[in-house]
Amino acid sequence: MAQRVKEKKVSYDVVVVGGGLSGMCAAIAAARHGAKTALIHARHVLGGNASSEIRMHICGASESMAKPDLEEGGIVYEMMLDNKSRNDYFSYSIWDMVLFSAVKRQDNLTTYLNTAMEDCVVEDDCIRQITAYQQTTETRFFIDGKVFIDCTGNGTLGYYAGAEYRIGSEGKAEFGEQHAPDEPNNNRMGNTLLFKAVDRGHSVNFKRPDFARTFTEEELKYRTHSAVHGAKAKAGVDDAYLRMTAFSTSAVDYGYWWIELPGEKEDIIDEYEEIRDELVSCIYGIWDHLKNGGDHGAENYDLEWVGMMPGMRESRRLVGDYILNENDILSNRQFEDAVAYGGWAMDIHAPKGLYDFDNLPSSIVSFDGSYTIPYRCYYSKNIGNLMMAGRNISASKMAMGSTRVMGTCAIGGQAVGTAAAMCLKYDCMPKGILAHIDELQQTLLKDDCYIPGIRNTDEKDLAQTAVVTASSAKKGFGPEQVINGVSRGEGTERNIWISDAAQKEDAQKQDEWISLKLKEKSQVSQVRLTFDSNFNYAIKITLSAKRQKQQRIGTPVELVKNYTVTLWDGDVKAAEKTVTDNVQRANVVDFEPTFCDRVTVTIHDTNGSEDAHIYEVRVYA
Repeated sequence: MAQRVKEKKVSYDVVVVGGGLSGMCAAIAAARHGAKTALIHARHVLGGNASSEIRMHICGASESMAKPDLEEGGIVYEMMLDNKSRNDYFSYSIWDMVLFSAVKRQDNLTTYLNTAMEDCVVEDDCIRQITAYQQTTETRFFIDGKVFIDCTGNGTLGYYAGAEYRIGSEGKAEFGEQHAPDEPNNNRMGNTLLFKAVDRGHSVNFKRPDFARTFTEEELKYRTHSAVHGAKAKAGVDDAYLRMTAFSTSAVDYGYWWIELPGEKEDIIDEYEEIRDELVSCIYGIWDHLKNGGDHGAENYDLEWVGMMPGMRESRRLVGDYILNENDILSNRQFEDAVAYGGWAMDIHAPKGLYDFDNLPSSIVSFDGSYTIPYRCYYSKNIGNLMMAGRNISASKMAMGSTRVMGTCAIGGQAVGTAAAMCLKYDCMPKGILAHIDELQQTLLKDDCYIPGIRNTDEKDLAQTAVVTASSAKKGFGPEQVINGVSRGEGTERNIWISDAAQKEDAQKQDEWISLKLKEKSQVSQVRLTFDSNFNYAIKITLSAKRQKQQRIGTPVELVKNYTVTLWDGDVKAAEKTVTDNVQRANVVDFEPTFCDRVTVTIHDTNGSEDAHIYEVRVYA
């Protein structure tokens, strides 16, 4: 007798589809704020384009350290710091483990790997259920939910549900975008495969596979593909080329983002498999050209890894109550309902990708500073309980050229997951959270997210009205900085307390401390600390030797390592907790509710810095 596919029905408060960084951050945030959450992911490893299957490093608003104060915080940075503390040599297997650990240790979160969403049930313009098939267990799941979050990248859940969406480019007239095409078109950024090569220290041969495409130097004249090529380019190519290549690399060990194909059909998703096959032909053809097509400085290099799963940049964009556009980005717009931000340049890729041989692979629209992204871009305009995070949010094609990068996607995911949990609290649809936008913003700041223009005004934070003193302080970095409402540097304002070891009279090591005298005796149950990890140094997993050289070995030395938080009732210790071997920027220290009138943080050791660094201290009843 033939056996049927196993079926199982489950129910959750929040259902997140897609386990890239945006989906992970959405799911973890929802679960941390009390929602019973499911994360549905079609692959066996998490992280999407950042995973070991694709291996793109995390770009974001900091523009690869050009704007360091804009580095994304929150959950994504927490995972990056965890990785940095245990993975000095950029192993993607260890990174996979870090991401796996992040979801597996999270209470209220159930993760379904190797599970592809097949369809959804929609009633009264709301999603009631999705169906998903887990190939490894031959099980079909029927998953009910109250709020659904589309983090598929392709907007697949929204598409199945009938959500309004867009593809291609808007014309210049619709939003008045100066860099948009005169008329709408279906041009899109393409898919890319990456590779990693290693220098063996001696000549290494490469035998071209029979399926590989052949490339000439003339065809690749606008694509930096070796140190030799880069030197020639600097000697004889225009400024536009050099600006473009600043975002590239002249090495042959990691590449290349411009091995990119957008396909030819109306829908790039329909063509994914064909594009992948063509990209495999191209990537081995490029490598054959590097090895056997003249002097490219690749003689000693050997292919170590070649991706087989293309990273996607663009497909559908789901429409929300607001569509972010180029003008918002170039004007550094600050929205009243801002919940995330971006700073990555808008890039316009060549319409035919790699095969646009006579065009630069991308033109860059740069800008100073950052812009905010409104909450209205993160929920569907016409499907009541559908939210979205990632490259499929509500944005024009031009704006998506900036918002699509993974760091920006990840903090948007955390905002959406937090809002989804609030929907349960207020028994409302995602749009209803607009009435509670201040609470959402303050919650995100409390969880170490950053929103330009928004300060900590949390009335529940007892530290806001405290009197702050410290054992010592460098000039301009006084202890009062820890309650000024900003937990990172902004422009010339550093917003941080830094102790001054030079003020110590004796040569022996002494602990530094900071003390907060509360306005009145209160019952305290939690102290939240934001330490300094020094955003001036990258900490991301990457295959790029150039990006690896921007980094330091080990945990950031500025981070506080060992410290004690003490609650005082007068001169009596009412409660005390010591934390050791800390590797995180954001720390939460919980107590049984304890009456006290003073809180001290005593720093015993940092991870290498001579002085103690603290951005923010919060105290909660």
